[in-house]
Amino acid sequence: MGWQRVLGLILGWAEIACDPIPAMSDAVKRTSRRGARAAKRALRAAPLADADRAVRPGMRGGSYQPLSSTDMHKINEAVMEALSTIGLAQAIPSCIEAVTNAGGSYQDGRLYFPRALVEDTLTHCAHELVLYGQDPKHDIEVSGSRVYFGTAGAAVHIVDIEQREYRDSTLNDLYDMARLVDQMDNIHFFQRCLVARDVAEPADLDFNTCYAAISGTTKHVGSSWVEPQHVTQSLEMLHMVAGSEKKWRERPFVSMSNCFVVPPLRFAEDACHCMETAVRGGMPVLLLAAGQAGATSPAALAGAVVQEVAEVLAGLVFVNLLVPGHPAIFGTWPFVSDLRTGAMSGGSGEQAVLMAACGQMGRYYGLPTGIAAGMADAKLPDAQSGYEKAYTNILAAHSGANLIYESAGMHASLLGVCYESMVIDNDMLGAINRTVRGIEVNDETLSLQSMRDVCIDGPAHYLGHGQTMQLMQSEYIYPDVGDRTSPKEWAEQDKPVLIEKARARVDDILGKHYPRHIPDELDAAIRAKFNIELPLDAMNRKTEESV
Repeated sequence: MGWQRVLGLILGWAEIACDPIPAMSDAVKRTSRRGARAAKRALRAAPLADADRAVRPGMRGGSYQPLSSTDMHKINEAVMEALSTIGLAQAIPSCIEAVTNAGGSYQDGRLYFPRALVEDTLTHCAHELVLYGQDPKHDIEVSGSRVYFGTAGAAVHIVDIEQREYRDSTLNDLYDMARLVDQMDNIHFFQRCLVARDVAEPADLDFNTCYAAISGTTKHVGSSWVEPQHVTQSLEMLHMVAGSEKKWRERPFVSMSNCFVVPPLRFAEDACHCMETAVRGGMPVLLLAAGQAGATSPAALAGAVVQEVAEVLAGLVFVNLLVPGHPAIFGTWPFVSDLRTGAMSGGSGEQAVLMAACGQMGRYYGLPTGIAAGMADAKLPDAQSGYEKAYTNILAAHSGANLIYESAGMHASLLGVCYESMVIDNDMLGAINRTVRGIEVNDETLSLQSMRDVCIDGPAHYLGHGQTMQLMQSEYIYPDVGDRTSPKEWAEQDKPVLIEKARARVDDILGKHYPRHIPDELDAAIRAKFNIELPLDAMNRKTEESV
């Protein structure tokens, strides 16, 4: 039997699965088939409880392990030696005082961290934390090997797919990106993904970035600040949104992304002051060390891991000396250079395995861990973008890291961010999360009773079986914009193009979805107190003129 005949039989079974009565007229058959298809579509479209969905936030990873147990032990030994014998330069006075009072030493401008101090920190620091959303349904439990995907990056351009060019990113873009992510099921948190280049003053930029992000989504938000007084100002606003400082501290829904080091092995003084302000203000922190292999960290991938782990553990010690047990994320983000040019290569295979190794080291220490993936070198959402994002995100997710930053929307090694890619990548992340979930094996899923029903007592196919109908949504995930039609159906639909479908989806969301979780009255109070540069009409709110 040729393959064409086999394919024909399969398609035939699909057509008659819900129509087993051969005596029906052709017209009745067609009506029955249309009804069966409509019923299936309705079943797929029906909302499911989160626990019954095929994928959901916090699936457990950890099956990909580029490092052996011996490798991780050797890396840890090298980390401890680096911290105790090489140390870090440019520590701020409060850090020097805290570390030396706890048993460290300071000599010739370098701060040294003895092994006992680091290991004591690893014992007593927070090993689990919750990243809260403004809406509790978006709370993220960061523990074990639970995996969540989110955005990040400081892109300075928007990818314009229609003109095939890059334009400057704006504050309005940041708000729109937050609104878009708010509707993406497989993007679980929103960290600032672009720089609002139309906001000139650093204080205004820091404040308005935070404001636009929390206004556009009820998911957990990550942002960054360049001066401690900027952090203090944003905390005032966050207290207003939360209802009080006490309520904010109970459920801090914004975290700080903090590059507290300038690799190799130097503290970033301004960033350290910002981090100290955030910690004392109850804000979770992503301790971010982002050396570039071959430039600001060793070219050897193992050496790059050692340096970034050492830098992040130094920050973890400082944070826990400030506030013991403060929520902090182990953010080892070593990047890769194309050593022929020195340019960053976010979509390389080396980048993928390097981040996965860092995710594995996070599990080695039992720390809440965040790494980066999805940073395609491709300039547009094309085939190169697809394969670069797929393998970097897959390895990151399967490494067991908890938080996968920059997983969606990014291009040109973080220089550009694309609306359409957010939608396309949301599909990709759903499928990747399905691979993280794996296969559940139990008496029911082994399906022996279903085989008996079908093979002995039934129609010799599973298409209409109760188990099949039950598992259509809870076992299987379906793309939002990805195409699974047959070539015939594809042609009948005027041969839709993925990017065009994504563009339509973006337009639909941004044309309708204007969140109102911050009420107009509260927003007006914030605008009265602070310099808000995002126009009211961009948020579909009433202006004084319209009133």
